[in-house]
Amino acid sequence: MGIKRRCLYLFAALLWGVPGLIITAKGVGAYADQPRGDLWWLLLITAVVLVGFYFMFRRIVGRYTSRIAALPEDGLKLWHTFPTRGWVLLVFMMSLGMALRFVPGVPAAFTASFYSGLGPMLLLSAVRFAARK
Repeated sequence: MGIKRRCLYLFAALLWGVPGLIITAKGVGAYADQPRGDLWWLLLITAVVLVGFYFMFRRIVGRYTSRIAALPEDGLKLWHTFPTRGWVLLVFMMSLGMALRFVPGVPAAFTASFYSGLGPMLLLSAVRFAARK
């Protein structure tokens, strides 16, 4: 007995969306602590990060949704959501993000601009997973 293909899309949306919400909140919160004179270049960096992650995640989500669509409908398990390489990527990115919080001297400006670019793109990817049928 397995789960339906639709559940794999929703599970992928959760795995990308929950961190996306958390990262977006931290990034936007970090913007509040920045000097007003620095906002223009922080917003520029955020825009570059948004565009970079948009193209990277668009490709990944397309690949993973195509993979899920090609799976047989019966006998699916949650680990079929991503290929092994996808799970490794997920664990690596989460570990890197958590480790980054413990590195001394990471400026709040970096957190503001990077997280404000990464988080929304994770959320957009989650929406793309959830929109699949």
